[in-house]
Amino acid sequence: MTESTALYDLPGPRARRRHLGYGAVASLLILALLGWLAHLLVDTGQFTATKWTPFQYEGIQELLLRGLGNTLKAFACAAVLSVALGAVLATGRLSEHRAPRWVATLVVEFFRAMPVLVMIFFIFVALKAHPLPALVAGLTLYNGAVLAEVFRTGVNSVERGQREAAYSLGMRKTQVMAYVLVPQGVRAMLPAVISQLVVALKDTSLGFLITYEEFLHAGKLIASSLDYDLPFIPVVMVISPIYIGMCMLLSWSATWVARRQRRSPKTEAVAVAPAEPGTLLPGKQ
Repeated sequence: MTESTALYDLPGPRARRRHLGYGAVASLLILALLGWLAHLLVDTGQFTATKWTPFQYEGIQELLLRGLGNTLKAFACAAVLSVALGAVLATGRLSEHRAPRWVATLVVEFFRAMPVLVMIFFIFVALKAHPLPALVAGLTLYNGAVLAEVFRTGVNSVERGQREAAYSLGMRKTQVMAYVLVPQGVRAMLPAVISQLVVALKDTSLGFLITYEEFLHAGKLIASSLDYDLPFIPVVMVISPIYIGMCMLLSWSATWVARRQRRSPKTEAVAVAPAEPGTLLPGKQ
């Protein structure tokens, strides 16, 4: 009995035919929905040459590439700072001392409850920051607070016996955290960390509200141009797949890292050859 079939019985011939029918019906419904959407786009003239002409111009292409570069720049800065801030706050939350634990808890709960857009606007307007620092700071404060809880939960998910065994060997708390708890908790943290980084990547689009020239802002400039017959839907059809592709790339990278960890010699058990008949076990001589 394998792990995938341990909790349920394998479907019989009738069940397999029924499942095949369900899949065929669902596929037909999805195809019908896509056909209906394509018909609406054609009927409203979204595929006319006039609406797609702007993307042939070098200036429009440079505008989109510059916006994409600004999006990636803001995301890279926010991702690195969010992970660093999350690690610091998680350390405070896990502290045995009451003062740093309460301070870290207050900071985490406050920034988790604050909407990202409010923080970005406050930093941009009240503190008179430039668009990029305001966007990165807002994303860092929110995502760092969320990641702090992810890190704390991942560390606490390690069995208590691991911690006690490490202390019994004479290891200090920092050594227990660095060499025992964090390496084992990374596997539990990784999916949630990547999911939060995907959220940060999508939230970079809020930068257009404070005039930061990111990818969505570039698309908005093209879609609002009267010279190109307001190509709003074509712009969405160009920008959306790129956002989806970047998010999928993050998810695939997380899967690759998880597989690499499972294959790492440091995390694999050492193979032990089976004992030959008549071999005495240690202590049984």
